[in-house]
Amino acid sequence: MLARIRPYLPTITLLGLIVYFVFHGLTGELGWLLSNQRRAEQTQLHEKLKLTRQERMDLEARARLLRDGSLSRDLLEERARSVLGFADPRDYVIRLQP
Repeated sequence: MLARIRPYLPTITLLGLIVYFVFHGLTGELGWLLSNQRRAEQTQLHEKLKLTRQERMDLEARARLLRDGSLSRDLLEERARSVLGFADPRDYVIRLQP
């Protein structure tokens, strides 16, 4: 029986390899079927990056206002009240551009 199958062994092996690679190309971690999921995750990460950049810009602006050369009295008072425990959660802080 092995003698009858022997001429077909290279073909069977090649077919098995093709099936293996096609299967993993479709369903693997970086496969074609998961490309939509990767795109959605990429979009979500871009949104998170935008929010993080905005938060960083806000923190940099606040830090700039607390430097010696351009100390903002209102921001200093807000931070002092927060640190000392005198801040009320119902307080409203309105920032104006200098």
